[in-house]
Amino acid sequence: MRKRLSKEELINGVLGGDTITLSRAITLIESALLSDRELSEEVLNAILPKTGKSIRIGITGVPGVGKSTFIESFGSYLCEQGHKVAVLAIDPSSQKTSGSILGDKTRMEKLAHHPNAFIRPSPTGTSLGGVANKTRETMLLCEAAGFDVILIETVGVGQSETAVKGMVDFFLLLMLAGAGDELQGIKKGIMEMADGIAITKADGENVKQSKQAKNEYQNALHLFPPSESGWYPKVLICSAVDKMGLDSIWEMIEEYKAKLKTNGYFDQQRKVQNVDWMNEAIRQGLLINFYNSPKVVDQLELLKQKVADGKITPQSAARKLLQDNSNSAK
Repeated sequence: MRKRLSKEELINGVLGGDTITLSRAITLIESALLSDRELSEEVLNAILPKTGKSIRIGITGVPGVGKSTFIESFGSYLCEQGHKVAVLAIDPSSQKTSGSILGDKTRMEKLAHHPNAFIRPSPTGTSLGGVANKTRETMLLCEAAGFDVILIETVGVGQSETAVKGMVDFFLLLMLAGAGDELQGIKKGIMEMADGIAITKADGENVKQSKQAKNEYQNALHLFPPSESGWYPKVLICSAVDKMGLDSIWEMIEEYKAKLKTNGYFDQQRKVQNVDWMNEAIRQGLLINFYNSPKVVDQLELLKQKVADGKITPQSAARKLLQDNSNSAK
């Protein structure tokens, strides 16, 4: 059994950029044990002054868009430019399987072996909010360890896009050209969230279609109301295989950061996100405390049976449980 690292060893290892200690610290924050949670909070508070220096980029895309291939190519490009890149993921399905994404590092084998890269699979959790909170804390640890670009990948399609949008500075949407109706298969709301769109697989015979799709998406974006930030999303084409367009995507992100730093929106958005994270942590804490109350556990089983048998409505059962246990979360 491995020796448990002390608070000082964890802090010094993370701040020193040691990826083995970083992995141990991330495992600690993912633990459900109360003693581990207390230690992880002490570590996070200690490293907090060294966080926030990175650019946080969320990446999502339609099925078949080649997200892993893009992230590996884009991450490798940034590493070659001298950046330190951490790749994290939010996988809502991990709460069902109690396991994280299978083979994250095998999907991005080249990037995983780069000395300037760090890849961490999705944490597990009982809810998307729980998974997202652990990912946020992992992001802070990576920043403290010296990673200046954080790529956060959504896995699957669903609520995870909103969760990722709420923790990043720039949200990149990957799309395909020539897949029938260009605007099908992606929710309007997800397009509205995007700060930039990259049309992938723009190589070979797809180049012409990709350029056409670029114009269509750019026109579609004009239909959305302007962003509070004053930024107008751009549409670019790229090929992860040919390494084409990766530099343009990075230039777009740097331009975005410079503009929003100048008008103050960048830092204001970070502050709003911090408060949102606190509120989410409160919600998660209340849920855990409530459902761990012995009185709630016993009463809940009885009410479940009554609801299943049609003897009481779900709404009435929920109201009774909450009224009878209004102090359980204290």
